[in-house]
Amino acid sequence: MVERFLRQTAFNSVEDYKKNLHFIIKENFNFAYDVMDAWAEEKPDKLALLWTNDEGAEIKLTFKDLKERSDQAASYLQTLGIGHGDMVMLIQKRRLEWWITMLALCKLGAVAIPATHMLTKHDIVYRNTRASVKGIICVGEEYVTSQIMAALPESPTVQVLVSIGPIIPEGFHDWHKEIVNAPPFKRPAFVNSNSDTMLMYFTSGTSGEPKMVAHDHLYALGHLTTGVFWHNLQEDSIHLTVADTGWGKAVWGKFYGQWFAGAVVFVFDHEKFNADNMLRQMEKYHVTSFCAPPTVYRFLIREDFSKYDLSALRYCCTAGEALNAAVYDKFHELTGIKLKEGFGQTETTMTLGTMPWMEPKPGSMGMPNPQYDIDLIKPDGTKCEDGEKGEIVIRVHSSQFTVHSSSNCELCTMNSELKKPIGLFKEYYRDEELTREAWHDGMYHTGDVAWRDEDGYYWFEGRIDDVIKSSGYRIGPFEVESALMTHPAVVECAITGVPDDIRGMVVKATVVLGKEWKAKAGDALVKELQNHVKRVTAPYKYPRIIEFVDELPKTISGKIRRVEIREKDNQK
Repeated sequence: MVERFLRQTAFNSVEDYKKNLHFIIKENFNFAYDVMDAWAEEKPDKLALLWTNDEGAEIKLTFKDLKERSDQAASYLQTLGIGHGDMVMLIQKRRLEWWITMLALCKLGAVAIPATHMLTKHDIVYRNTRASVKGIICVGEEYVTSQIMAALPESPTVQVLVSIGPIIPEGFHDWHKEIVNAPPFKRPAFVNSNSDTMLMYFTSGTSGEPKMVAHDHLYALGHLTTGVFWHNLQEDSIHLTVADTGWGKAVWGKFYGQWFAGAVVFVFDHEKFNADNMLRQMEKYHVTSFCAPPTVYRFLIREDFSKYDLSALRYCCTAGEALNAAVYDKFHELTGIKLKEGFGQTETTMTLGTMPWMEPKPGSMGMPNPQYDIDLIKPDGTKCEDGEKGEIVIRVHSSQFTVHSSSNCELCTMNSELKKPIGLFKEYYRDEELTREAWHDGMYHTGDVAWRDEDGYYWFEGRIDDVIKSSGYRIGPFEVESALMTHPAVVECAITGVPDDIRGMVVKATVVLGKEWKAKAGDALVKELQNHVKRVTAPYKYPRIIEFVDELPKTISGKIRRVEIREKDNQK
């Protein structure tokens, strides 16, 4: 499959990858037809999706099964009036229907808007009105359906409500009862162009109201490198990414790239994360490839790994937040596997990563994916030298690593046609001002700060707004968090700045302790942690304030909301 979309399909070095990564772009590319249905024709009986839940249910679907079910779902949605360009919000948790619905909407040229089941009425109204949502397909659970119904009076564009059960409230279509009566599917005469919007995500809102990130159909193609190379997947791989379907990491690890590789997507539908349960599933189903945010690894490494047979596991990745070196080292000690970190945003696919041909450096995000023209710039707009901290930017003036192929023309560069790398978002939907703030001077500004070492590896520092200026020093929160994480008492922590009359700001640590340390919370432990940081990193970075909490405030996608900690401190 990969050879249909890349001129070279295997790489053995950083230089080889950088020089020879060239995409082949199909006119009117559609992931559902050009990848998934192609697999169904080529290898109909190949296992594609293995779904299980915490109640022991199990469903296996081949590529042929996925084609048949997505065709049926596409036809059903057509009977409900869903078609090209229509906005459809999906609140389906990890239910099997999410994968079917995503493919069906793609086949219709409709726009999928995945969303978390934790949304409130306010959240749903905000999304419905900002995106002119036409339909909502959701799990039939009391909380979810009640919030949707409460939002309807302020959501004039919503015309179609569908529940996948078990509850089917009044006014909702019954997915399972009605879909069986759908007529045979007929592919629309026109489905999409490459530049049509395929997918929209609302950012997790770490620093304000969520933004609407619009992706075109080539975004799916952009994730080929995520699954095939970063995750290092093959057809015999069984891959598990820990992610709720309501946020972008789901399509990073449970959809596009994995199926370009022809791998099995393993889904564990669970209500609440439990490290032991997760490891048991990996053992039972012989998971070979695993990806999770650092938070998950922090809890996994506190389990007794001698209780589990993880002999099938051979490759592991992490993304979502920066990985502390202490977590990397412990996981390697327990499994012999070197974690491969990657970096990207809701607005991108994987932009920086540690690829199979690279030796990972614990705590480093890796090197630029040549799919993107990555740079580091200082506040004055000049390029950073090695060792200097600056903002990660993606240059969008050209796309020299992209080629175009169709029946009517030879391979040619796409500089004038695409004007952006494959995988980079189109815009913040209906917000030209916000788009211009992030995308100007020939660059997309990520808002993330990092530095590059002499070998070309990038190291995360934090969001621009998170950088702490204290007594003339610029302190990145991640470097202090990494130091604290090497102390055995600390499970999680967040570093923020607190205003100070003398120093401008001082460093504060909000800390979650391991259960065996909670009884020791107090002045003595505060002093011990402060001295520990002074020994591990430069003494001026140590947290002058330490607060112990049971949990950190996080976004719906699991990222730490440092802005919420700062806001609470400012109100004191």
